[in-house]
Amino acid sequence: MEIITGIIIAKDNKVLMVRESKKECYGKLAFPAGHVEDGENIMEAAKRELLEETGYKAELVKVFPIISFSGKRPMIMIHFLGNNEKLIQKYNTDEILGIEWIDLNDLHNLDSSQFRNYDVFETIINSLLHNQIYELDLLKCLES
Repeated sequence: MEIITGIIIAKDNKVLMVRESKKECYGKLAFPAGHVEDGENIMEAAKRELLEETGYKAELVKVFPIISFSGKRPMIMIHFLGNNEKLIQKYNTDEILGIEWIDLNDLHNLDSSQFRNYDVFETIINSLLHNQIYELDLLKCLES
């Protein structure tokens, strides 16, 4: 089972998204996220993925509901809400075409085909708009 993690940055009624450069999802919008690597905990991986894909560092402040996929590629996705973001470096242009701040008021103008996975996008945006985001103590990262 894959574990995917990422950080959602929302400020000034906008959310930070990336445009993918991978062949299978070229040009699609997605939240910055990726696989948890061996030896990482979920929170460390989320911070690393944000930095690699956007060039930003951020503090984790809350956690979104966990998204679970079954089928051929079972996976769990855990997204965090981040704040106090700072641009530290350039993003990884091998993986990302660009970063965009998407205005929440303009979401109705976006077609679902513009997203890598519209269901994930919709789930996170609905959680954000309805304040269904939880305290970080919901998740415990223990050393093994």
